[in-house]
Amino acid sequence: MTSIKKNLPDERATIELGYELSLWVSAPLVIYLTGDLGAGKTTLSRGLIQSLGHEGNVKSPTYTLVEPYELKGMDIFHFDLYRLLDPEELEFMGIRDYFTEKSLSLIEWPDRGHGLLPDADISIHLSYQGEQRLVELNGLTPAGQQVVAKLK
Repeated sequence: MTSIKKNLPDERATIELGYELSLWVSAPLVIYLTGDLGAGKTTLSRGLIQSLGHEGNVKSPTYTLVEPYELKGMDIFHFDLYRLLDPEELEFMGIRDYFTEKSLSLIEWPDRGHGLLPDADISIHLSYQGEQRLVELNGLTPAGQQVVAKLK
């Protein structure tokens, strides 16, 4: 497993990490984002999605569960499972159809979909460090390890 930790002193640094990731990610890839409320999961996702070419707002899919984007020949799916009450709800929305050879999936609160989500290629955990954030990125598959190794 390839792992790195970084301090993120402010929101700008979190967005820049998303930009850094955008330089190296390619489909298919599954990224799990974990951390407490307000730790920066959506901010990091916004930085990544906008760096891949999305020019509009990147809103949190808290109520819709998923926001799709088609950028750079990839289908990007930003999931937020915070409000998911039962993982079986994912079956009703056809969750398996989202994970294809063309998809890059960013999944916030992946523990809420336990048993129905594919394994992560990269796990990203954000935590509070006073006013700053600490991010730990782990490459869990060969594809994920390649991406994380480029960030060192």
